Amino acid sequence: MLANYIDAYWIVSGEVGLQTEKILPDGCVDLIFNAGEACITDNGNFTMHHGRFYLVGTMTSVKKVNMRAETKLFGIRFKPAAFYHFFRFSSLHEIKNATIEFEKKFSPEIPRGVQNVFTYLDGFLVNRLSKPRYNLLPVVADVQDQMGHIDIKTLAQDHCMTLRQLERLFKQQIGITPKEFSNFVRYQHAHSMIQKNVSNRSLEDIAFECGYYDHSHLTNEFKRYTGSSPSMV
Repeated sequence: MLANYIDAYWIVSGEVGLQTEKILPDGCVDLIFNAGEACITDNGNFTMHHGRFYLVGTMTSVKKVNMRAETKLFGIRFKPAAFYHFFRFSSLHEIKNATIEFEKKFSPEIPRGVQNVFTYLDGFLVNRLSKPRYNLLPVVADVQDQMGHIDIKTLAQDHCMTLRQLERLFKQQIGITPKEFSNFVRYQHAHSMIQKNVSNRSLEDIAFECGYYDHSHLTNEFKRYTGSSPSMV
């Protein structure tokens, strides 16, 4: 039932010593429960405390998290536009690239000694599932099916919306504009092609196929999202 909405449940535990992990943008919103000691995130600018839930907005650039042996995080990664099927947040655009403490009244209350946290969260989310007034999931699917090669005006027309309405809904339910999202989907496709480049195609060829002007355009997009060039993926 939740497969159309949840990209993944995940768990992260630290190791001995201090590690700094790079978190790359994925177009998703995450709800995180800190079951361990305090964890410093957002490039050293935010602390997640024990026993609380946090909401991580859609990222458009790489983020660093400091982890120790005592770090233990449980996460729910919502697919783009899926978060609004469970929670009505004023606008996810307000927390783009940021982490905030999630309101306690909306947070799951994980019982002490629960055997499987994710089974519990499954039940919690199923009970909260509801269709928002404007369902953006079909719009997101169109952008992904076209691998980001889509005219935003045409996208709005295909879904019987004005450009202004489409932009407002994307900012509200995803956190970024339709153009930003389509650019990110294009980057994801290019990233996947480079990683699976078994025939050793040139970056120039991949750039053109993915809709970039040239190799430098592709490189700039990679640096913006990952902090590294395509040759470093």
